[in-house]
Amino acid sequence: MDSAFASAVEISALVRSGEASAREVVEAALWRIEALDPALNAFVAVDGERALAAADQVKPGDAQPFAGVPIAVKGNVSVKGFPLNFGSKFLDGFRPDQDAFLVSRLREAGFVIVGTTNLPEFAILPTTEPRFGGPTRNPWDLSRTPGGSSGGSAAAVAAGMVPLAHANDGGGSIRIPAACCGLVGLKPSRGRISVGPAMGESFLACHGVVTRTVADTAHALDVLSGYEVGDASWAPKPPEPYATALRRDPGKLRIAVTAANPLGVEPPADALEGVRRGAEILQGLGHEVEEVTPPFPPAEVLEAFINVFGPAIALGIEMCVRIRGREPEEDEIEPLSRALLERARQTPALAYMGTLTQLQALSRRLVGFFADYDLLVTPALGERPLPIGECHGYGEQPLRDLNRSGVFTPYTSLFNLTGQPAISVPVGLGADGLPVGIQIVGRPLAEDRLLQVARQLEYASPWAHLRPEPPPSGGA
Repeated sequence: MDSAFASAVEISALVRSGEASAREVVEAALWRIEALDPALNAFVAVDGERALAAADQVKPGDAQPFAGVPIAVKGNVSVKGFPLNFGSKFLDGFRPDQDAFLVSRLREAGFVIVGTTNLPEFAILPTTEPRFGGPTRNPWDLSRTPGGSSGGSAAAVAAGMVPLAHANDGGGSIRIPAACCGLVGLKPSRGRISVGPAMGESFLACHGVVTRTVADTAHALDVLSGYEVGDASWAPKPPEPYATALRRDPGKLRIAVTAANPLGVEPPADALEGVRRGAEILQGLGHEVEEVTPPFPPAEVLEAFINVFGPAIALGIEMCVRIRGREPEEDEIEPLSRALLERARQTPALAYMGTLTQLQALSRRLVGFFADYDLLVTPALGERPLPIGECHGYGEQPLRDLNRSGVFTPYTSLFNLTGQPAISVPVGLGADGLPVGIQIVGRPLAEDRLLQVARQLEYASPWAHLRPEPPPSGGA
């Protein structure tokens, strides 16, 4: 069976029926990783022996929803026995002795973990160019970024190495690489998927997957979502499984469309055309579509966001300090990581809480906008995927790269602040041959409606057949 670009739902059905074995599927994934990853650098580690041993435990008739489906996990999440380095030399060689809760859920659902994927150091930037691990390249154009911080996961899926991959998102890190690589990337509602056991909750970050189909995203959300013991907060259980809701018609919706953003970035023509095309399709499907400028906060929100995002990153670095039992040496973390760590350590707790309260107030106003609209459609990106080397965080003025990244991604972080679900879906290819994505934002906790509309777009303008050419040094 050629499983390179089959969906996870399709693969699991073939494995359960006995038409394909889990070993065959996983062997094919491992072969493609071996052939393609030297050019792409999507993976931090691959363990074929362990993956094949897990695949051999899966038999025809297995009831697990993703029986035998190969998957990759982003390299900032604990997978027992796999390297966990957060893209940093500081944690080189560390292997955790337990799985994160979401990894346990992946295993329980029948997924076979083949490896862990590359990311920018400590998942800071929306590009994937860690100094320690080297850049991950976009399968559509090896000179461009696949986005970040889940860039390794997105490159692996876009190239057909795995049908889907774990990703997480603290400012757009699921949606940005999905848009760069022509994939589906859903940021769930705050608290939908547990961030334990390492954390009790997170104001900004959440877990999810990048996929090639909306159905794979919905089915994966069903197995990943839900309370875990000790979670400090969690989203309420949906009334029905997302895979079931996906089959329902959402009815006629009121949809706002905008290319505006708090930073005043003028998106490129391809992005504007993508939003126009998406709006036309939605209108043709019977929805009421209106161009509106939402009550976005002022440009100063970027600085306020960094004042909250920075301490969140610094907390992760502090966890690594506890693991190592010492402070990092000068060359063990990148200049941007060190700058954010030092800035966070110098920020008074009262000032941090004041900024958080300010952002929560701004968020309430933006969420209130959705009282009149079911969905909001925006470009996914403010620029086309950046050339490798343009934004990496280890130059002489690293904080400039962080500010520079805001111009690249002015649409996504707002909805980490509000906690709303948001999804990036492809709407075709641009004049440069690279994917174009749009972002669709839903009301709080309304992943079901978001997935229904994404599925409508997928049917009206299919994208799963759009595939990059294999890199010159690889083949399939």
